[in-house]
Amino acid sequence: MRLLSRRIRKQAGRQGVSYSFLFMKASGDQLRALGSLIDAGAIRPVIDRTFPFASTNEAMAYVDKGRTKGKVVIRMA
Repeated sequence: MRLLSRRIRKQAGRQGVSYSFLFMKASGDQLRALGSLIDAGAIRPVIDRTFPFASTNEAMAYVDKGRTKGKVVIRMA
């Protein structure tokens, strides 16, 4: 992973910020803790774009371009 993140670590260093990569495994306890932090406003997910369910193919094409700056959300009716 260190080799794969070399470019982003270099960019972070130039900006004077730190970068770390974290692997997580599925855990109900962790998801509840994250939900509490989000509800409290301590962390805020970054949403790039929102698509209706009917535009799922368009959303996937958008993600495939590799230019997203946050999460891409598909809205369900």
